[in-house]
Amino acid sequence: MINDVTAMTGDSEMAEVVRKSKAGVILMHMKGAPATMQQNPQYQDAVDEIGNYFQERLEFAMKIGIAPDQMVLDPGIGFGKTSDHNLEILARLEEFQKFKRPVCLGVSRKGFVGRLLNNRPVERRVAGSLAAIAFAMTRSAVQVVRVHDVEETRDVVNVIQAIQAREVKSEK
Repeated sequence: MINDVTAMTGDSEMAEVVRKSKAGVILMHMKGAPATMQQNPQYQDAVDEIGNYFQERLEFAMKIGIAPDQMVLDPGIGFGKTSDHNLEILARLEEFQKFKRPVCLGVSRKGFVGRLLNNRPVERRVAGSLAAIAFAMTRSAVQVVRVHDVEETRDVVNVIQAIQAREVKSEK
């Protein structure tokens, strides 16, 4: 799996590597470049703009022969987004399901989590990160998570899945 923070725009050979290798690829949205992306990022509607970007990147990839089932979409939490943008994206994550591709969420220990928790230091952001993942999972808005705290995240996923399985049984 290739995790490309530029969605195959940063290296002119990346798309061909993905196509030839048939590797999976995470297409992440990032506004701007790493050195400047957090300098006053602006959106009219972050979710719509990210969706338009995903549409363009998916079309590009398929046009050159990359199969849809190779691609995962990542809205790029924290990459050229303010805390408000990140919260808006999380609240509307399920909108990216229209692309019929798995969505990857990388919120683990991110700066916006620290800011939400009164500027908590990075090593004390686990609970906030898990809350964001749990929220997304309960809305069926994310299929892949990128995390630092694997055991804790696995526990959250297992509990959510057990509850969801019980919900399905009780609906019958």
